[in-house]
Amino acid sequence: MPGTAPPLPESAPSHPRPPSPDPAPEAEQAPAPRRPGARALRTHFGTFVGVVILGALLWRLGTGVLLDGLRRIDTATVLVALAIGLVTTVLSAWRWQLVARGLRIRLPLGAAVADYYRALFLNAALPGGILGDVHRAVRHGQSAGDLRRGVKAVVLERVAGQIALAVFAAAVLPTLPSPVRADARDLVAPLALALAGALAVGLAVRMNRAPSRRAGRLGTALGEVRRCLMSRRNGPGIALSSAVVLAGHLATFVVAARVAGSAAPVAALVPLAVLALVAMGLPLNVGGFGPREGVTAWAFGAAGLGASTGVAVAVVYGVLSLVASLPGAVVLAVRRYAADPQCPRAEVSNAKYGSKDSARLASSAFPFSAEPKEGRPMTPDSV
Repeated sequence: MPGTAPPLPESAPSHPRPPSPDPAPEAEQAPAPRRPGARALRTHFGTFVGVVILGALLWRLGTGVLLDGLRRIDTATVLVALAIGLVTTVLSAWRWQLVARGLRIRLPLGAAVADYYRALFLNAALPGGILGDVHRAVRHGQSAGDLRRGVKAVVLERVAGQIALAVFAAAVLPTLPSPVRADARDLVAPLALALAGALAVGLAVRMNRAPSRRAGRLGTALGEVRRCLMSRRNGPGIALSSAVVLAGHLATFVVAARVAGSAAPVAALVPLAVLALVAMGLPLNVGGFGPREGVTAWAFGAAGLGASTGVAVAVVYGVLSLVASLPGAVVLAVRRYAADPQCPRAEVSNAKYGSKDSARLASSAFPFSAEPKEGRPMTPDSV
C-alpha cells in the first residue's frame, strides 16, 4: 500500500568482529623483576668476604696478640701516623693535580689536599674501600663541568700509584727474602717475554691495520695516558710523588710491626709490606680490613715470624691508616656545616643582594664552586 513502510527483513546480516589477539604471555609482556636480595648480595659481596676473612683469622689465631698490639698504640705512634699521612696525602694530591693538568682541568693544590683527605677517610670508614675515590671523582668532574675528565683524572691518578707499586714489587720480591721469592724469580722471565711479545704483536697490528673509529678512540685514550703520566711536564713529578707515597706506606707498615711487637729487620718486613699493599687493592674489604690481614698472616707465617703476629701487624696498620685519615673527617664536617642552609655564613640578606647573587654566594661555601671565566670550565678555587 502507498505510504506503508517496506517490511524489515527477518534477519539483518551481521558483520563478524575480528577475533581479538591472544594476550601475550606474561614472560613476553614484561621482564621478570629482579630480586632485591640478589642485587644486595652483589653490592655487598666484597664487604661480606672481608668480614668473613677477618672473622675466620681472629677465630683461628685468637685475639691476644692483636689486642696487645692495639694497646701499644700511644700518643707518639699517633703523631707519627699523622705526620706520615700528611706527607703522603699532600704528595698524592699533587699527583692528582698533575694528572688533572694533563687532562686540561685546573685543580688547586689546597682543594686537592682537602678532597684527598676526605676521600681517604671515606675509604677507611665505608665498606669497599673505594667509595671515597668515587665521590672525589664525581665531585671534581661536576665542578669542572666535565664529569668524564674528572673521573678519568682520579682513575689515572690511582693507576699511577698502582704502577709504582708493581714496579717496586717486581724489583723487591725476586731479590729480598720473602715467601714468594722463588716463585717471583721463576715468573720474571716468562712475564717479561709475554709482555714483550704482546707489545710486538700490538705494534704490528697497529702498523698493518687500516685506521678505524675504534682504533681512533684507543689512540686518543693512549695519548691522554701518555700526556698525563709520561710527558716531560708531568712524568717526573708523578714518579717522584708516587715513590714518596709508596715509601710512606712502607714506613707505616714498619711502624705497625714495631708496635705489634715484631723485631724483624726492615729488609725482611719490606717484601711482606709489599704483599700486604697488593692485597689491599682487592675490592673485598671493609675499610681495607680483610684480604690484607689474610695475606699478611700467611706471609708472616711463611717467613717464620708467626701468623698471629702478621694479623696484629695488619690490624695495627689499618688503625694507623685510619688515624692518618682523620683530618678528612674534619674536612667533611666543615663542609657539611658550610653547606647547612641554617648556617649563619650561608645567610645572605636579600636587601643587599638579588636572588641570583644570593644563590651564587650561598653556593660558594662549597669548595668546588666557581664561576666560569674566559671560556674555562668551572674549577675548584678554594677549600
